[in-house]
Amino acid sequence: MSVLNWVVVGIGDITTKRVIPAILEEPRSVLYGIVTRDPAKASPYGVKCWTNLNEALADSAVDAVYVATPVALHAPQTVAALNASKHVLCEKPMAMNLHEARVMAAAARNAERLLGIAYYRRTYPKVHRAKELMAQGVIGKPVLAEIQSHDWFANEDGTRGWLLDPRLAGGGALYDIGSHRIDILNFFFGKPIRVTGQRSNVVHHHEVEDSATILIEYDNGLRGIVDLRRHSRIPRDGFRVIGTDGEMDLGPLNGPSLVYPGGSETLPTHSNVHYPCIANFVEAVLDGKPLLASGESSLPTDWVTEQVMRLGDPVRYTQPTNVGSPAEETV
Repeated sequence: MSVLNWVVVGIGDITTKRVIPAILEEPRSVLYGIVTRDPAKASPYGVKCWTNLNEALADSAVDAVYVATPVALHAPQTVAALNASKHVLCEKPMAMNLHEARVMAAAARNAERLLGIAYYRRTYPKVHRAKELMAQGVIGKPVLAEIQSHDWFANEDGTRGWLLDPRLAGGGALYDIGSHRIDILNFFFGKPIRVTGQRSNVVHHHEVEDSATILIEYDNGLRGIVDLRRHSRIPRDGFRVIGTDGEMDLGPLNGPSLVYPGGSETLPTHSNVHYPCIANFVEAVLDGKPLLASGESSLPTDWVTEQVMRLGDPVRYTQPTNVGSPAEETV
């Protein structure tokens, strides 16, 4: 196999702006077809189009499938593609829950096919340089990471309403913007062993949370604090790691700047942040190189998310009017 014939499942904002352009640019990739409920969305690309995924998977020319549908479809579509002996690159977060994610990873092992997850921030040159510098001891022993991802999302333009539906998205800020940051913490610091967190709707009153704050403890002793907000008109993209001998600032995480004791570097990302993710997947399939974000390496992120979801809805303490100690009341 000298090239990968790709089928993209789902035509949405990320697909049209990043995924398909990356496949078209990558020299050993071919956009072979598209699966969509609306064939008109596929017509500009001049490729095969199916409205049914199983029909696409029956085509022996298909090598790889990019799953870009809502989170609720990730597990069934990924497993179907793997069982049809196709390699799969799936959008993040991996699945609706840890059980689904484990089923996906097991399907990849059983089919002996690659499963990648599109945690493209693992491809950032700055992230790799930061990991290298921390391993060299430039900040001593890392003990605390502080992450903020704040923006505004209420689907005012009506184009991404599924992100506000827990039956399709799983959760709100925790799933959508939180999964990327949790994944980078896992990439840096290894195995998460303890998690707590709170979710709330402070401004928006959707079915999914508009904010979440998570505390993660790692096997190496580091603690990570991840604060996520989709109700801030002031964007923040902070990522700071504090060590025993100094600190490292990667903020904004999506920018090129990296500052550490005794130095600073400018390490920009690719103009299309999905391109290195696609390129890494092609190298893994065709050349046997390791995936930066595999199904297996992405399981801990779903584990962290699930621990926060298991804590349930927030609670509020109110003072009873007639007696003694505070009463616990569900918000």
